[in-house]
Amino acid sequence: MSAQLVSENTSVALPAAETITAFQSALRQAGDKSRAEFVVHTRLVDRYQTQAVIRNFELTIDEPASLGGTDRGPNPVEVVLAALGACQEIVYATYAALLGVRIQRLEIRVTGQLDPRGFFNVADVPAGFERVEYEVDLQTDAPPDKTSQLIELVNRHCPVLDILQRPIPTQGHVRVNQV
Repeated sequence: MSAQLVSENTSVALPAAETITAFQSALRQAGDKSRAEFVVHTRLVDRYQTQAVIRNFELTIDEPASLGGTDRGPNPVEVVLAALGACQEIVYATYAALLGVRIQRLEIRVTGQLDPRGFFNVADVPAGFERVEYEVDLQTDAPPDKTSQLIELVNRHCPVLDILQRPIPTQGHVRVNQV
């Protein structure tokens, strides 16, 4: 659930604090056995257009026409940036609910810079982002100490921010000509 834009005099609906605390309690009881696995299936459709299936949702991912794609969806690096912004909003909603902080408006702008020569094998430079920056525009009537606590909790517990900031062992396997 991502924060929705509303007028200044209202607030964003947050998840129920009781739901969050019940889930936290279940996780504490499970201890080291707590794990969640997320699976996404993708399939190349045409040129650079890819169809991603995430649970029961389909997402088209593509490159802009200027790079040879059909521009039918965001490209993969844009999806990463969107994932960071959306994850931040979800974590803000979670901890705002737990802290009793009212969010009137929450918008996040995420920017990533990369050198395309890496992807196109034109220079020996990384293919991915050189840097990612985000700006959070939070409107709340919470006191400064609660707002600071909320921001600290979000920055410490946002899964996508953690994924981007910390090296993670990643491995792949390629099956050729198997059905």
